[in-house]
Amino acid sequence: MRPKTLVRMTAIAALSTATFQSAPALADAGSLLDPQTRALQMLQYEEDRTKTILELQPFRTTQTARGADDTSFELVTLNPGINSWFLLTVSSEGFWSTTRKFHLELADPEHSTLTLVAGAEPELVIAGEATEFRCTPWSGSSPELDDAQYRGLPFAPICDERIFLRNRVKGNSTNREAVADFLRDNVVFGESLVNMIKGSFYEDAFMNSGPVIEGADAGETVKALGKAQLDNAPVFRTSFNFDLDGAEGGRVEAGSWYAISDIPGVYASAMQPGMISRDILNRPGETNGLDGVERGADVYLIAYDLEQFELGYELGTDHPRVDWSPRPSGAGRNYRIPGPDGIDDSDPLVRSGMLSPAKTERVVGTFASGFKRSHGAWRLTDKAYTNYGHHYGFISEGVIFSKLQPDLATILVLDDGTIDMRTWTEADNKLLPRIRYARQNGVAVIEPDPATGIGVPGSQIRSWMGGNWSGDADAKLRTLRGGACMKTAGGRQFLMYGYFSTATPSGMARTFQAYGCDYAMLLDMNSQEHTYAAVYTHENGDVVPHHLVRGMAAIDSKRRDGTPIPRFVGFPDNRDFIYLLRK
Repeated sequence: MRPKTLVRMTAIAALSTATFQSAPALADAGSLLDPQTRALQMLQYEEDRTKTILELQPFRTTQTARGADDTSFELVTLNPGINSWFLLTVSSEGFWSTTRKFHLELADPEHSTLTLVAGAEPELVIAGEATEFRCTPWSGSSPELDDAQYRGLPFAPICDERIFLRNRVKGNSTNREAVADFLRDNVVFGESLVNMIKGSFYEDAFMNSGPVIEGADAGETVKALGKAQLDNAPVFRTSFNFDLDGAEGGRVEAGSWYAISDIPGVYASAMQPGMISRDILNRPGETNGLDGVERGADVYLIAYDLEQFELGYELGTDHPRVDWSPRPSGAGRNYRIPGPDGIDDSDPLVRSGMLSPAKTERVVGTFASGFKRSHGAWRLTDKAYTNYGHHYGFISEGVIFSKLQPDLATILVLDDGTIDMRTWTEADNKLLPRIRYARQNGVAVIEPDPATGIGVPGSQIRSWMGGNWSGDADAKLRTLRGGACMKTAGGRQFLMYGYFSTATPSGMARTFQAYGCDYAMLLDMNSQEHTYAAVYTHENGDVVPHHLVRGMAAIDSKRRDGTPIPRFVGFPDNRDFIYLLRK
């Protein structure tokens, strides 16, 4: 593929985990605790009170040790079933007593384990099936933990690069993002001001309508995904920022799929909602009608063949937060606790806002994954006054940052790599020990029909408040939006990301219906920063980003020589994201 943008991998990003060998299978998280401890930690998790983020981890296990000099050590495995994140506490006694906490991440959690071994000089032990490595990163005249902490890298390798110390850094944000944060945090009625700005500047600001090209050759289509159900499938020019096999000059046949050049297993498609089959558009009672602007607005999609990829989720350095959204009030808010889950920050855990260096070599795609906490709860309807406003939940590396709420659209990954998208239920809480990643955003755009199993528009598509669809202060729903869906085709599971240059929830639903999606959800909206998506090639040791639309390239950072550094991969960002890794 001809590079359109370029990033050089740093030495740390090129870290290899090939030296690790397979470790014994991990036991279920709950089974590692004695019944009394398990009951106590579940009570801490469920209690409606101010608490620490550690008390939100009901499956955690703790090891302790004390050295000959009375220095005490504690290693908390935050979710043993996932085996990725750990909290190390080192406390010294005496006149200069100190307590320091370090958030550690195993570089290869699938093939190694981390334990704390007691003795006169306690040690960390990283063990694989046939290997064992011991280290004491807190000891010596220049402790390795000190060096790693003061280097300021988001991920600083220690213990022969088998562990990363996650360091707190400031995430990138655009001027618009920084202004919005300032208004919300420092100005009375800041949320209303931000809504006013959105109403004035965002509606249709990114709307695109590609010109139809009469009589052009659509090129070779991708057969496995089929075609969207359209009445009209002309060839038109797109703004994709990557090359497509069989599509010259960015010209594609509407609704057809094309392989993205040099990225096996990833496909792209484009259309306009006005082209959708009347059999779908005219179904009564499912959605609101689409106006002329929305009918002619471009929609761009990327599809990932999940037989070839793993999915992950990483929190931004700042967003989503864990305190209260300003939306719930009355019975939807408990003013005695700092947030809906009893916490208002993630300390001492560190949110990196970027991909772990151990995963950089396999990254294939990323996209922005959802709303900030300020918009991630209900203002009205029953959901605003129950479960503390139904704040959207999220889990990363098996660590619960915000509880998953019933009736919300959820994308999740289990410990065995299973990827699913569903409406969360109370019964699904039994899956919590096994969840590696989860992100909630509102309610379903598309959900299976109970009778047929075929994807149909969600029950709240036509309700602005019921769906918490957001928009501007005048409830105008048409704006730039991003969403995702799951589809099964030819016995294969696909994850699609959709970029809607200007759309309502109804337009999103009809589009995902036309593409045969089984389940779909809204992610974020209003700017290309919030709907950012990119795919990557790896060329001569470099990670090369190719954006879903050209305007997204401006969001990446740049070096002094002008070459871009890709968002989420090359530098920390303040927003959370979903990523795809090649298996």
